[in-house]
Amino acid sequence: MSATQLTPAQHAILAKAVNTSGGKIEWFPEHIKGGARTKVLQGMFNRALITPDGQDSKGWRVTAEGYDALGMPRPGSEKRIGNFEAKLDEVIANAEGAQPAAPVPHDAEMEAAVVAAEASWAKPRKRENSKQAEVIRMLQRPEGATINQICAATGWQAHTVRGTFAGAFKKKLGLTLTSDKVQGGERVYRVA
Repeated sequence: MSATQLTPAQHAILAKAVNTSGGKIEWFPEHIKGGARTKVLQGMFNRALITPDGQDSKGWRVTAEGYDALGMPRPGSEKRIGNFEAKLDEVIANAEGAQPAAPVPHDAEMEAAVVAAEASWAKPRKRENSKQAEVIRMLQRPEGATINQICAATGWQAHTVRGTFAGAFKKKLGLTLTSDKVQGGERVYRVA
């Protein structure tokens, strides 16, 4: 028997329903709204992971196959345990209940490491021999560069150069570009 593969969204929805509402689907991740929610539900229904809830025509409930996909026991299929296991479960439950979980102290070093890691995710990768790097070097020169000079150096069309200025340079890299136009000459661009 092969295990049913769940998408992360399906897994989250099913697990939340099984663990918090007795199998009734009442929660969805924030990014799944409207039509996407309908598609996720339809996909789970088509795979027999959920079924319409008989009590509410708009509601859904996790099926036995949904429990199987999560690797959880089906409702009502819990096996009877012996006295030893029951006593052990009682001892564990008492021990867990006797000591409330201590709140996690704020760790400034850990917080700084998380912030640094998240900041590194957004950084674009840079190659020194790319056309983009070549254009940036041209724009950093004291004399700057014209659209025609950049087109000649890169082989790009003029609209590609302008799009790169607006998209990659301004939006992604955060560069500030300035331009001057001398009387009767071409517009010259520079990195500010």
